[in-house]
Amino acid sequence: MSSLFSPLQLRDLQLPNRIGMPPMCQYSAIDGRVTDWHLQHYGSRAVGGAGLVIVEATAVLPEGRISHGDLGLWDDTQIEGLARIVRLIEAQGGVPAIQLAHAGRKASVGRGWEAQKTLTAAEGGWTTVAPSAIAFDGYAPPQALDANGIGQVLPAFVAAARRALQAGFKAVEIHAAHGYLLHQFLSPLSNLRTDEYGGSFANRIRLPRAVIAAVREAWPQHLPLLVRLSATDWVDGGWDAEQTIDLCRLLKTDGVDLIDVSTGGLVPGAKIPAGPGFQVPFATRIRTETGLPVAAVGLITDAAQAEAIVAGGEADLVLVGREILRNPHWPLQAAQALGVTAAWPAQYLRALPPGTPLRA
Repeated sequence: MSSLFSPLQLRDLQLPNRIGMPPMCQYSAIDGRVTDWHLQHYGSRAVGGAGLVIVEATAVLPEGRISHGDLGLWDDTQIEGLARIVRLIEAQGGVPAIQLAHAGRKASVGRGWEAQKTLTAAEGGWTTVAPSAIAFDGYAPPQALDANGIGQVLPAFVAAARRALQAGFKAVEIHAAHGYLLHQFLSPLSNLRTDEYGGSFANRIRLPRAVIAAVREAWPQHLPLLVRLSATDWVDGGWDAEQTIDLCRLLKTDGVDLIDVSTGGLVPGAKIPAGPGFQVPFATRIRTETGLPVAAVGLITDAAQAEAIVAGGEADLVLVGREILRNPHWPLQAAQALGVTAAWPAQYLRALPPGTPLRA
């Protein structure tokens, strides 16, 4: 029996398998709203058989967008487009989740395939914010958040979570990784504040933890809350695995149900030893030392590799990113490779090789 294709229970929610699609920005929204591109993109991945589909980083405030093409949930008019995505995913047996995010100092840049530089006012750019007025290399310096600015962040995440619930999502993920705003507060490389939000570990985690706790309180108790963390900045003196473990122990008491474990993104030029499954050991350590369920991500491309990660207790869930971008049906093909019966859409059955294990 395949561990990869066994169900995963998170609160009252059951994922049909241990394969998830991680949040990957499509930079195709208009005023934060879903377009036809999103419908075909998420619909095709739902057909592909992933048990969990996490919709891309969705900004909780307009200035929290990475680019003009980012999705948003700062306005009620953005709910219905996302609800259509939810219906597409659920119609194929998948579980829809959404990542809520604020880009901080990495906001106001070109879309993913455009020049990664701060947009000018003439280009439609906006003033970025961060814990401290320290620029991401090559970007414009951000404005350090004052008390009023910090006070707007938490309710924006909560309001976005409530809109996500209205749209029908069954899980939300708080983005505190990859050098975006909450990660910027966590890392001493980007947070040089001298008030209650900077300096000590307890101060640096204050805002991220408050946001997560507030969303947990607003989110239904029977549905899971996920948090994405960069387990290390890969830079001496930055955020590291030990601090991640300490934070995760606290997040467990705050009601977080799963940690989506990634790394990096805070500073360019970090020496990252990228290779197959290179981030899995961080996930395993969090799982072992805190007891929290974890998702592993990063160059997981092969069915046997993914099966071994779950079967070996290294992670509870694997998130397959670029491979699912290249091949929307990767989960169904992984089932075939592992000899597991899979629910291929009836519309596609005539394309399958004879003897493919199928579930009615």
